[in-house]
Amino acid sequence: MLSVRLLGLFFFLLLGGGQCQGSESTLSPHHPEGETFSPGADSLSFPWSRVRLPRYIVPLHYRLLLHPNLTKLSYTGSVQIQVDVQNNTNWVVLHSKGLQISKYTERSVLPVLHNPSHEQIGIFSPRVLSSGQKYFLYIEFAAELADGFYGFYRSSYTSSTGETRTLASTHFEPTSARMAFPCFDEPSFKASFSVRLRRSPEFISLSNMPVVSPLADGLMEDQFAESVKMSTYLVAFVVCDFKSVTGTTSSGVQVSIYAAPEKWLQTHYALEVAVKMLDFYEDYFNIKYPLPKQDLIAIPDFQSGAMENWGLTTYRETSLLFDPHTSSISDRLWVTMVIGHELAHQWFGNLVTMKWWNDIWLNEGFARYMEYISVEATYPDLKVEEYLLHTCFAAVGLDSLNSSRPISSPAENPTQIKEMFDTVSYDKGACILHMLRHFLSDNVFQSGIVRYLRKYSYSNAHNQDLWESLGNIYKHPLITEYTPLYSCVYGHCVHRCVQYLFAGEHLDLKAMMNTWTLQKGLPLVTVTRKGRRLLLKQERFLRTVAPTDPFLWHIPLTYRTDSSSTIHRHLMTSLTDVGEEVGWVKVNADMTGYYVVHYEDEGWDVMSKLLRYNHTALSYKDRTHLIHNSVQLVTAGYLSLDKALDLISYLTHETHTVPFLQGLGFLESIYHMTEKRDEPDLTRNFRTYILQFARAVIDGQTWSDDGSMSERRLRSEVLLLACYLEDPPCVEQARLLFNHWLQSNGTLSLPTDVAETVYSVGAQDDRGWDSLLHAYKTSISEAQKSKFLFALTSSRDPAKLHRLLQLGLEGRVIRTQDLSHLILMVSRNSRGHYLAWDLVKKNWDTLVQKFQLGSFCIRHIIVGTTGQFSSPEDLADVRLFFDSIQEQASQMRVTQIALDNVQKNVRWVQRNLEPLKKWLTQQIK
Repeated sequence: MLSVRLLGLFFFLLLGGGQCQGSESTLSPHHPEGETFSPGADSLSFPWSRVRLPRYIVPLHYRLLLHPNLTKLSYTGSVQIQVDVQNNTNWVVLHSKGLQISKYTERSVLPVLHNPSHEQIGIFSPRVLSSGQKYFLYIEFAAELADGFYGFYRSSYTSSTGETRTLASTHFEPTSARMAFPCFDEPSFKASFSVRLRRSPEFISLSNMPVVSPLADGLMEDQFAESVKMSTYLVAFVVCDFKSVTGTTSSGVQVSIYAAPEKWLQTHYALEVAVKMLDFYEDYFNIKYPLPKQDLIAIPDFQSGAMENWGLTTYRETSLLFDPHTSSISDRLWVTMVIGHELAHQWFGNLVTMKWWNDIWLNEGFARYMEYISVEATYPDLKVEEYLLHTCFAAVGLDSLNSSRPISSPAENPTQIKEMFDTVSYDKGACILHMLRHFLSDNVFQSGIVRYLRKYSYSNAHNQDLWESLGNIYKHPLITEYTPLYSCVYGHCVHRCVQYLFAGEHLDLKAMMNTWTLQKGLPLVTVTRKGRRLLLKQERFLRTVAPTDPFLWHIPLTYRTDSSSTIHRHLMTSLTDVGEEVGWVKVNADMTGYYVVHYEDEGWDVMSKLLRYNHTALSYKDRTHLIHNSVQLVTAGYLSLDKALDLISYLTHETHTVPFLQGLGFLESIYHMTEKRDEPDLTRNFRTYILQFARAVIDGQTWSDDGSMSERRLRSEVLLLACYLEDPPCVEQARLLFNHWLQSNGTLSLPTDVAETVYSVGAQDDRGWDSLLHAYKTSISEAQKSKFLFALTSSRDPAKLHRLLQLGLEGRVIRTQDLSHLILMVSRNSRGHYLAWDLVKKNWDTLVQKFQLGSFCIRHIIVGTTGQFSSPEDLADVRLFFDSIQEQASQMRVTQIALDNVQKNVRWVQRNLEPLKKWLTQQIK
């Protein structure tokens, strides 16, 4: 993909204890014993056989010069790397992907060998590089700006005048800095960087640090201040013609938001959030943000949601831009949480970095969890705490498959490393941190992570370093009486009365947390009644096969009973006898713990009765947790479907949004399963039942943007489902609003909470669908475009869905960055799930070329398109396709996840389809 010229390469010896003397003469080729030695490249073999680089040469500083040509879509560059040699050697091995390095000096050719399979180059020095000395390695290179989303790549947007404008941006995480310049591209090789960027006067350039000396001589050259020590994957640079809005934090950090000129007005909310978030994190971590500025920039072509490059965070436009006229309350929440995530990384990931990618959860799990802590503290009106439950539910969904993995897992090559950026690292990581925070208390947790950040600043850490930092803070005495605790976050304090049943001074935190990070899966805690006493046992929870693994966890068990309002706590490491008489018990109070609970024998009948007659005896989190656990246990075969359906029937009296939507989502998932089967009576009956079930809530909605975050979320989801189920009043109102929108030529501002519903109803006829496609092509609001695209994929016409898929493959009308999401949306449509799967099978090589093997997009395409299948025939087809791409499939864990998912679905249908029909017949009568 890269076009490279033959250019110069030189070694320079740095004399005088690390000070440059100005005598940088080219090394003469000679052996230490004095004999001359100048081999040719063909007489040498590559000096290194491992995927990871040798540790005997360490980079200290990079001087990087880049000159992108946005007309020719190429760039030239040079890098001078100061290295510290720790063992005598003739070789320097570093990373370079696709770059053919030239190899000549004044006297002789210096061989440069390539190992493409490991993305490494080996450079031979005729003079031995001596241990304890520092040297300069200088390389010049040139390449095309990459066509894709990694390395130094090109992007573009269309201006208001219809002109295509080009920019150049970077995305290096995890292993793509080597695509942009030769480097030691591993997280533990931290170094400082001095970057210079050359550009035409009509552009600006950005990098991690502020510009210190712009030069003008026809071309502009921006020289940026020397960076702090950081890993190569955090280096970033952009050349573009964007506009910005700027503010300053209370500690003097300059914050700027950049976007294409036509979208500049959509940057102001992000500026407000970023300034507030940096202030919050400086206070929470008690560590000043180490750079003088923080830029956030919306890149038109961006595969992931955002990237935390130090001082220059890059974002997909939907993750940074907010248009008050077209962005919904959910869009606002998303932008706020993504900014909170990336700015948390400035400490977790950038200041302290994992030693290797096997512990990427130390970056991503913490950043995911800090989203909730930061947004709850800074924007309490967004009710973000209601969403943490769903983060943990998502983690349980993957972790309860046999194909899951431990949080800390081996990963060596780039494909394996990309797969580490998954639900386990992000969501499970966040949920075990949430559990640990509630176990240790807020103050101990916060003090422990501050200790961790201070101790390992500008260096690297692994799992055990975190547990050591937290364990050294935690010195809790034995408490056997009720103790009032005050949970304080950003000035908001909540009183909790807790009974501790463990001796904290004997707590082995490493042993406890190793059970959560070094083994895969999660526990199932089974509650058995012995008269009025309770016996609790644990085993691994699996939804696919019967558990056989002898796994045990150290579970911070919590429970509440009918006898008091106290939350009881116990560290469960084996069989546990709760020595008190209770009428009912709810284990895993407020779902602060990461485990599933099964109430054996008549236990679920007791919980169903409690919910029917006194559901407010439990918190909304407990009610939501009961619904989720019952559904998971049905899939795993521990609980019958009718018991789970009976339990959620109480929701007709529920007044809280979160448990209601959890139960409604369960019914909706069953409905989508039925409509993909050739059983029209079952589908029709289930549609009737859902509409009856939710009738009062549907009728209570207004078509507006009024109300709290919870009320607006309920309105958006309930009306979308009601219209999808063709509820006549819903469809009629949506069609009326859509016609008004059409008559205004798209200038009417619909209520953002219901816009997606209105567009989806309008998309069901030819005129509406064509109008929405035209609006999609012309809109400058990415939030609005995403609503248009969702509506277009809701069409019941397979020909229209096929056209959308082709537009996605072409990448002009629908950007390539949106292709994976497009495929998922079409696959969720009962008229499109085989269309989407067929596209994947026929265009597999093209998709891998666009997104790279193991990437987020490839994984979501595989799981999304196969996740709808529930028949043995579908399972056989999926297996057959994976066999046909065996060489690639064997490199990815996600193929086994997909097979596990389909097998789970097949078993669900075999177990539950007939009971569902029987139960539904009784309900309809």
